[in-house]
This record gives sequence, structure tokens and C-alpha cells, in this order.
Amino acid sequence: YSGGVNTLLLISVSAVTIFYNKSVQAYEAVEQKASKLKHANLRLKKAAAELQELNLHLEDKVEERTFELSKSEKKFRHLFSNSKDMIFFGDTANNLLEINEAGLEMLGYGKDNEPHLNLYQIFHNEDDVFSYYEMLDEDGYIKDFETEFQKKDGSIIYVLVSATAIYNDAHCIVGCEGIAKDLTRVKMMMEQLVASEKMVSVGQMAAGVAHEINTPLGIILGYTQLMKDDFAKDSEAYENLTVIERQTRASRKIVADLLKFSRQSGGIRMNIDLNDVLRDVLAVTEHNINLDHIKIHVNLAENLPEIVGDAEKLRQVFVNLLNNAGHAMEGFGGGDIFITTHYDSKNRHVIARLRDTGQGISEEVKAKIFEPFFTTKPVGKGTGLGLSVSYGIIKNHGGIIEVESPVLDRELGKSVQGTAFTIVLPCAEEGETATAFKDAKLLREVKSWPK
Repeated sequence: YSGGVNTLLLISVSAVTIFYNKSVQAYEAVEQKASKLKHANLRLKKAAAELQELNLHLEDKVEERTFELSKSEKKFRHLFSNSKDMIFFGDTANNLLEINEAGLEMLGYGKDNEPHLNLYQIFHNEDDVFSYYEMLDEDGYIKDFETEFQKKDGSIIYVLVSATAIYNDAHCIVGCEGIAKDLTRVKMMMEQLVASEKMVSVGQMAAGVAHEINTPLGIILGYTQLMKDDFAKDSEAYENLTVIERQTRASRKIVADLLKFSRQSGGIRMNIDLNDVLRDVLAVTEHNINLDHIKIHVNLAENLPEIVGDAEKLRQVFVNLLNNAGHAMEGFGGGDIFITTHYDSKNRHVIARLRDTGQGISEEVKAKIFEPFFTTKPVGKGTGLGLSVSYGIIKNHGGIIEVESPVLDRELGKSVQGTAFTIVLPCAEEGETATAFKDAKLLREVKSWPK
């Protein structure tokens, strides 16, 4: 019996020992896991702190970058809005997606009625549109591409275009961004300069030719007058000599005009009122012009400042212009001539403008209109020296003379048939030295003159 008890006790002790060992192991495992959990929690807190710090840093970076982007966009918008040149964005379908205010103004549109434009509407020459995209496709950019744009009213301006292609992630062109600079005034100044140089050369040649011709004409005229004394006035020989004398005098007048064109000097210069010059001209020519059913409308500015000049030569200029205006309306059964004067106080210029409602003149004629002996009149109607002499007179007075056809009617907002000559002269208060101002200064203002 005692042996069974001992066995039972041994089993009990063994069980307790095993349970104890297991409990200790379990406790140690729990304690170990708790320690690991504690360390993990510490690492988690540290990571959370680092993440929070990184978050704050990232927010600062995002805020800084957003501010920089906003600042950059404001700079771009300021440049886009305030540039004096056209800035535009386009797509590959030739559409202009966006164009700045200067561009709209350049094309004759208002900022409040921005149109949906494409390149075919503004490029005057369709071939230039192909060239434009061809260069973009090949090189990715265009630099100083000279072309012509067509404005809303149909008039043409010369521009210099530079553009860059816009690519997507696949490196395919999806559009373009570009700048167009108006070269029209520069072109005008260059053409004026070329014309001036040409006129100087022609003037030198004309002077030489005139002197060479004048001598034999004088001899012919002298001998003709002497020979007339040998014949009766009712004789055929006398009549023939009279014809020779008349034609010789006409030839001498042409030579005299040539000399005037080549020199454009002499005469008495004094302070004169341009309005008085025009009134004198109208008093002489208005009656004959009215006989052709042409009505003259005169609007002379009050208190017009005086200019320094030769009144007789200036009268010659306006007589030529009035005669040309009358000829331009022959066959129309009449018409209108508008004569205005204006004072440009900003630049201290006196401006006179003469406009007719005649048939107008072509671009080809405009390019040659001030050249000596160039005329569109029938044989016997003119020598082609009137406008070239007028050009020289105005040039010698320190001014310029501009021709416009067709004429822009500002009230109607479109071009109308006819021709207009605008003459600009410096005011007298600046004295004789004021007449030496440069054409370029006037040409910068020519588009702002009242029409």
C-alpha cells in the first residue's frame, strides 16, 4: 500500500515540476514578446515622429513650390498680357487656342470680342502656313520667319515670326507657341529710305540731262524767233515756225521742271500759314474743278501753327494734287475731294490731307508714283513730273508726303475707294533747323494721323 502511495506522490511531483517548467517557459515567452512589443512600439513612435516631421517638411515644400508656380504664372501672364508683340498658342489643326491683347490689336480685333482664329485666316499666303509647320516638324522651332498677316479689314501687315513646337510624352507635336513682331513700320522706313536714295540718283541724272538739253533748245528757240521776222504772219512758214516755237517752249518747261526736281532750292522762306496756302490754291482751281461736277469739302483746323517755307512752291504741290484728284474722277460723272488740316501737338507737326473718291491706284503704281516721268495719264495729258517735283519740294521743307489707296475710313471701319495724299511739315517755332528731322520719326506716327 505504501509503495502505491509513493508512486502516486512521485507522479504528482513530476506533474507539478513539468507544469512549473511550462509556466516559467510561458512567462518567459510572454515577457520576451512584451519586450519585443515595447521595442516595436518605440520604433513605431519614432517612425511616426519622423513621418510627421517629413509631412511638415513636405507641406512646406509643396507650399513653396505652389508659391513659385503661382509667381511664375503671374510673370508669364504679365508678359503675355503686356507684351507689345503678338504671343500665341496653337494646335496641330491650325487653330489659335490663345492670343494676347497685342496680337488681337495687331490683327484689328478688340479684346472683348476675341474670335476663333486659325492660321489660314491670318496668314496672307497659304504656302507660308505649310512652310511654318514644315519647319516646326523638322527642327522643332522657327526663328525669324518673315511673312505677311491679313488683318480683319483685309489689309496686309509684315511680321517676323518665331515659334517653338510643343511635344507630348511620346515626343509627338501637339501644338506650338510663338511670337509675331510687326515689321510694317520698319518696312515703310526701309522703302522710304530706298525711295529717297533712288530719287537722289535720279535727281543727279536729271540735272545733267536737263543742262545738256537746255542749250540746244535755247538755240532752236532763238533761231526760230529770228526766222519768224523773215516771213509774213499769214504765211505757212510763219505758222510752222510758231508751232516749232510753241513746242520748244513746252520742251523748255519740261527741262525747267527737271531742274526743279533735281535742285529743289531757292525761293523765299518765311513763316506761313498752310491754311492760307490752301485757300489761295482753292481760289484759283476750285471753279474749274466744280465744272467737272466735283465737289470740294474743306475742313481747315483753326489756329494752325505756322511753318517755315516757300509759299509759292507749296502752292505748286497742292495744285498738282488737286489736278491729279480731278483726273482720277474723270469718267465717273463727278465725285468728292476732301481737304483737311490738322495739328499734331505731340510731335509739333502740321498735317494736310487731300482725299478723292476716284478710281484709286494699284500697289504697282503706288510704288512708282513719285518717280520722274512716271504717269498713268494719256499722252499729252501730263509729263509725269508733277508728283516727283512735289515730292522734292516737301522733302526740301523737311517733311514727307504719303500716298494711301484704298483709303481707310475710320468712321466706317473699312477701306473705301479713292486715293489720299498726306503731307506732314514741321512747325515754325523750331526754326529752320527743325526741318532736318528724320523721316523715321514721322513714319512711326503716320498710322496715328487723323483720317
